[in-house]
Amino acid sequence: MSPTVEDSISLPAPVLAAYSYCETVTGSEARNFAYGIRLLPVAERRAMSALYAFSRRVDDIGDGTLAPEVKADRLGATRDILDRIRDGKVDEDDTDPVAVALADAARRFPIPLGGLDELIDGVLMDVKGVTYETWGDLKLYCRCVAGAIGRLSLGIFGTAPGAPQADRAPEYADTLGLALQLTNILRDVREDAGNGRTYLPADDLAKFGCSEGFDGPHPPAGSDFPGLVHFEVRRARALFAEGYRLLPMLDRRSGACVAAMAGIYRRLLDRIERDPLAVLRGRVSLPGHEKAYVAVRGLSGFDARQIGRQAGRRRA
Repeated sequence: MSPTVEDSISLPAPVLAAYSYCETVTGSEARNFAYGIRLLPVAERRAMSALYAFSRRVDDIGDGTLAPEVKADRLGATRDILDRIRDGKVDEDDTDPVAVALADAARRFPIPLGGLDELIDGVLMDVKGVTYETWGDLKLYCRCVAGAIGRLSLGIFGTAPGAPQADRAPEYADTLGLALQLTNILRDVREDAGNGRTYLPADDLAKFGCSEGFDGPHPPAGSDFPGLVHFEVRRARALFAEGYRLLPMLDRRSGACVAAMAGIYRRLLDRIERDPLAVLRGRVSLPGHEKAYVAVRGLSGFDARQIGRQAGRRRA
């Protein structure tokens, strides 16, 4: 059973302050994510903010300018904090507000904290400069850094009572995370190249003449960059179609949250598909009014009902 609003209001002051810190981090660092979790009840929204703040810490270590060995040490220290949370050794007066908030969230919700170990493993892959020859290789990375977040979030959302095939919810949450991550990779292809990172599979790059990489506003000479983007967009759309089966399994507000976040990324994918070269010119994003439309659509339950009808037809 989810905590009530009254439960969250009665939290000790240090825990409330810790959650407030995490909500500030989320609001300033993750606008798309923050937009979606506004639709959740208070307790779930705070727990999601704690989850994001911890994940943001891990990502920031990987994206920073420290030497690889220093990054690895800091990621190890972050895993130690996770172990303390897992072992119930973080008190409400601990000096780390993210640890305090996540520890409280883990007591209130069945969050599979091992997913954060997977996230740390994925960021360590970045630190080590791992590259990906095939989609199968990249998919393993995406499951660590995004699929795991989907499964962690599901621990907070839970599934609606009596939802058909609810045992498959973690699988669908994982797949939806992959869809979001592949969209991110397409959106950030030039930024990542500037940081010395290439995520798209080497065999896909070779197939479309893009093995030289992306270090400017123009694709490699003689390449079929639009063809590459459209190929990856089709892959992402297939992942969205599979992952969206999660929506009918969630309660109304959790479903609205997921539909809003996924809907924003799916619309980003639409924009990238219409103008593939845009990702080499700068970051593709959605205006606020379009995000608001996606949120209203999610809150109405339209996407969840549509997916539910499709699933029903498939079962028939």
